[in-house]
Amino acid sequence: MKRKVGITETILRDAHQSFMATRMSTPEMVEVAEKLDKIGYHSLEVWGGATFDSSIRYLNEDPWERLRTLRKLIKNTKLQMLLRGQNLLGYKPYPDDIVEKFVEKSIENGIDIIRIFDALNDIRNLETAMKATKKYGGHAQGAVVYTTSPVHNIQHYVDMAKKLADLGADSICIKDMAGLLKPYVAFELVGAIKQAVDLPLQVHSHETTGLASMTYLKAIEAGADVIDTSLSALGSGSSQPATESIVATLMETEYDPGIDFELASEVNKHFKEVREKHKDKIVPPWVNAEILRYQIPGGMLSNFFNQLKQLKLENKIDEVLAEVPRVREKLGYPPLVTPMSQMVGTQAMMNVASPKGPWSIVLVDTKNYLKGEYGKPPGEIDEEFRRQIIGDEPVMTERPADRLEPGWEKAKAQFPSLSDEDVLSRVMFPELFK
Repeated sequence: MKRKVGITETILRDAHQSFMATRMSTPEMVEVAEKLDKIGYHSLEVWGGATFDSSIRYLNEDPWERLRTLRKLIKNTKLQMLLRGQNLLGYKPYPDDIVEKFVEKSIENGIDIIRIFDALNDIRNLETAMKATKKYGGHAQGAVVYTTSPVHNIQHYVDMAKKLADLGADSICIKDMAGLLKPYVAFELVGAIKQAVDLPLQVHSHETTGLASMTYLKAIEAGADVIDTSLSALGSGSSQPATESIVATLMETEYDPGIDFELASEVNKHFKEVREKHKDKIVPPWVNAEILRYQIPGGMLSNFFNQLKQLKLENKIDEVLAEVPRVREKLGYPPLVTPMSQMVGTQAMMNVASPKGPWSIVLVDTKNYLKGEYGKPPGEIDEEFRRQIIGDEPVMTERPADRLEPGWEKAKAQFPSLSDEDVLSRVMFPELFK
């Protein structure tokens, strides 16, 4: 019996975030948007992640206008975004009413599917966004953030998937942001989740470690319904496996996704030209199996290397990478996904760069994390180390957002002349938005 596998195309979001520091502009997307709509994708990932921040910071664009523009041009294919749970598209928790309003406006402006994750897999940080997505008629995809550590195993992820189903998830995503999911582990994990939860299952990975294409095949054999790929101009390496290669593999099999291969190849030529325009930002598409040790996610790599250049630490890259897993262990093995990837990566840089040695300079964000302000760490944190960093300050055990006062009415009153969308931009990135 044929079981068509859906393809989510990531070239308008994760691929250029992973490959060239999120610098693709709206006009570069618009040129082929209508053709992308005809290829036959399950969905197009077009928004969220770092694209919101980068649109304003580097491109002088309004991310809301990008979404509205793409929605007008893409009439048949579902539009998808990535949301950081209670952190929205910023780097800290926001009040529940702000989260709900952001979800409402995202759906109103054109988003169909919202993939919702929390960097710590703390289910409490997903509840508000999941419920709001359902309330406003969107498809709520609950993400299980995949990593490897002494405290992460198959049962951990199955339990997480069950909790997401209980919250009303319409589908589940295994979000493997660093390409750590191995093929035979994927077969076991996908099978276990499909057995425990009767929902569509999507798999997201990066080719950074050279595993993702093989992982996708084993995941599909185990019952995965949708996979994430990127057209080859911005595929492989730190990005997702190349769309054309995966589609060619599945064509004329029971899993044939029904993609227009010729049209996909034609559209890919456009993105080769786009890539050439941004070649100064490109992360070379190498496979780096060392990531199996360091766990730096694909979406962080291009920005991470640019940051190292700015700090003139290129000559210490190996030291910084080796410090990443040591920092992660101290912090209770958080998955390296936004904002934890930035926090752990920058703390590793500071530990290497400081002449006084590791942990002599501690980021404010790291201190806040150790105070429980991001949620519950997956693993235990050594109390002696915690006190060394935060002293006698109390550690929060409740859901971080429970301490936040409602903020929407206050924000609207403060900026009465702004649209709801602009107020939300201002709330998330106040200095940048000015």
